[in-house]
Amino acid sequence: MWFKNLKVYSITESLDVSPEDLQQQLTEVAFRHCGKQELATMGWVAPLEGGQELFHLANGRFLLTLKKQERLLPSSVVNAELEEKVAQIESETGAPVGKKAKQDLKQEIIHRLLPQAFTKNSYLHGMFSPKENLVFVDASADGKAETFLAMLRKAMGSLPVVPLGRTSIAAELTSWLTDNKVPAGLELQDEAEFKDEAEEASIIRCKNQDLTSEEMLNHIASGKSVQKIALKWEDTLTAILQEDLSIKRIKFTDVMREQNDDIPKDQKAAKLDADFALMSGELVRFVAYLQDTFDLHEED
Repeated sequence: MWFKNLKVYSITESLDVSPEDLQQQLTEVAFRHCGKQELATMGWVAPLEGGQELFHLANGRFLLTLKKQERLLPSSVVNAELEEKVAQIESETGAPVGKKAKQDLKQEIIHRLLPQAFTKNSYLHGMFSPKENLVFVDASADGKAETFLAMLRKAMGSLPVVPLGRTSIAAELTSWLTDNKVPAGLELQDEAEFKDEAEEASIIRCKNQDLTSEEMLNHIASGKSVQKIALKWEDTLTAILQEDLSIKRIKFTDVMREQNDDIPKDQKAAKLDADFALMSGELVRFVAYLQDTFDLHEED
C-alpha cells in the first residue's frame, strides 16, 4: 500500500465530498470481470481486500484502488493461426486472400480464441485530500495517472485538476549544484540526470557520484541542466525528484515504516488504516514542502 511513485495534481475548485455519496458514485463504476468477448475491463475495488467500501478514509483523505483486468491473447498466436488459415484458403482456391478478407479472418480468430484466453489483473492506487485540494496517483507514467483521474472523474461527475508542476523546475534543481545551496530538510544523494535542451539526444545519467564534484559541474557548464535528482527528505523518505515535479522510486525510511510494526499482520484493516494515515500525512507534508520550496502557491 505504500506508494512508490507520485503524480500530484492540484484541485482547482473546492470539493464537497461525503463518504456516503462517494461510495454510491464509485459503485456506479465498480470493477466487473471481463466478459468472454471483452479485451479489458476497469473499475473501482475496495482498497482493503474483502472490504465493502470502495475507498478508505483516514484524516479526511480518501484512498482508492482502480483494478484493470485484461485478456492475454498474444498477437503471435493470432498471426500464426491467421497465416495457417490463409495458406489453406489459397491452396484450396488457387487465389490470394485479399487484405479485407484477412482482416475478417483475423477478427474471427480473435472472437474464437478470446474466451479461452487467460486474464491478468493490475491495480492502480491513489488518494485525494479535499482539505489540501490535492490528488496523488501512485504512477510513474502520465498515461496511467490520467487513466486514474479519468475514472475518478467518471465516477464523481467532475474533477477539476491541474498538474502540481506546470512549469519546469530544472533551473532550480541545477542551481542546487552550481550554488552548492540545497534547501533545508533535503540531502542530495548520488544520482542525477543532466540534459541539454538544445540537443535532445544529449543526456548524461550518473549513479554513485558526488553531484557537486567538478566533473558534474562541467556538465552544467557545457549547457546541460538537471532533469532528475536523488534526494532524501528529513528522516522520512528518499526519492527521485524530476523537473516536472513527478516523484519516482519513493522509499520510506525504516524509521517511518517501523512505526506500525506493533500491529499484528492478521489485523489487516487496522494495519491499512495506520499505514495509510501515516503515509498520507507525510506525503501531504512533503508536497507542501515542495510547494513552499518552489513557490508554487502563486500558481494555484
